[in-house]
Amino acid sequence: MSAAFLQAWTRNHSITRTEIEDALWKKRVLVKTSLMRQTLHLIPADQFDFYIAALRSSRVAAVLGVMSRFGIDREEGEALTPLIMEILSPGPRSRGAIGTAVRPKVSKRVRAWMDRVWSIVRIPVAEGLICYAGGEGNEATFVRVDQWMRGKRRTISEEQARARLLRCYLRAYGPATLKDFAHWSGMPAGQVRPLPFLLAKELEEITVQKKVRLLLRDDVGALAASIAETNSVRLLPHFDPYLLAHREKDHLVAPRHYKRVYRNQGWISPVVLVDGTVAGIWGYTIQGKKLMVTAEAFDKFSTAVRSKITEEAENLAGFLATALGACRVT
Repeated sequence: MSAAFLQAWTRNHSITRTEIEDALWKKRVLVKTSLMRQTLHLIPADQFDFYIAALRSSRVAAVLGVMSRFGIDREEGEALTPLIMEILSPGPRSRGAIGTAVRPKVSKRVRAWMDRVWSIVRIPVAEGLICYAGGEGNEATFVRVDQWMRGKRRTISEEQARARLLRCYLRAYGPATLKDFAHWSGMPAGQVRPLPFLLAKELEEITVQKKVRLLLRDDVGALAASIAETNSVRLLPHFDPYLLAHREKDHLVAPRHYKRVYRNQGWISPVVLVDGTVAGIWGYTIQGKKLMVTAEAFDKFSTAVRSKITEEAENLAGFLATALGACRVT
């Protein structure tokens, strides 16, 4: 959640942590769940059904594929879902409590799989039947969506949902290729390939860096008329979605610095973004009531950029309810 809070902050400096927490756990206009690439996301509650519809089949298939390596067939794997739903009927329960309740009721094969996976709730989460209700790590708490979500649930076909997901993706990250979208969404090529035909009237093909890419037709004029900002500085936290939008990263970070950003085991460093490209890495610690920020340039920060990094650090200190103790830029 610390990364999620900072991802919201870096895009909207007026937001507070309390507002995000209230939106999640009190007003429930945001939902925390696992979506693209089987990773955690916060999404608007009124978009939950369409995200689930678009990604459900590919994500369930991925989990069942892993289970098959333990000798668990589809029927036995899917039988976990009603069991977990029954366990959650009285209300939210922690991940550990769910596992403890499930273990005596499943086969030795399933128990072996449970011992190897991070979470046994992946299938009902992928199906949109349960979501997060708070907590972190092994203490994360899950709840039935029919007990948590307010308002009427909406039904949308997989085809319509996937087309809508591509539309939303291109609005945020276009121009992009279908391979970019597949990489970002975690959907297999067979599900992605037909989508441009469904959106044929809305899409335009444009050439960027000698490669044909897709863009929403409504955005072509805006892109052509846009003027790049100069000395625009943002401190992006761990796993920021901006760094995951495209399969190839040459437009974001120089190849010689790639491994400093995209590290082993899916770890993505917090980065200093200057004019839309990665110019360095950064980090912070809190000592007492003081925020200590360090930033390291890949090449060299200009005086103007160094000043703006300090401004960002000061704003971050306010967001974290601390005072800036030091901002060391090298």
